[in-house]
Amino acid sequence: MVKKKRNEILQMLVLNPKLIILDEIDSGLDIDAIKIICEGIVKNLQQDSSLIIITHYPKILTYLKPDFIHIMMDGKIIKTGNLELIDLLEEKGYDIFVT
Repeated sequence: MVKKKRNEILQMLVLNPKLIILDEIDSGLDIDAIKIICEGIVKNLQQDSSLIIITHYPKILTYLKPDFIHIMMDGKIIKTGNLELIDLLEEKGYDIFVT
């Protein structure tokens, strides 16, 4: 599974797309595999490309080090921040964002 997913992502990156949207790339992978996949993305992502990652697994964001993190609820972005936002979310949960 790891090799297949890694190969799929690397093949996509070779195409040098301007926008990449990856949804739940951690699905079916263990912690070590996720790290390998993320390292491949970071190593091969072109500087003129944008990457959107959709995930429920915050650890993946520590590997990818995104510029922005958006929290979405009910189809709306309710909070934008940096990696510190993930720490807050893990500590307090989603309830602090619900008004």
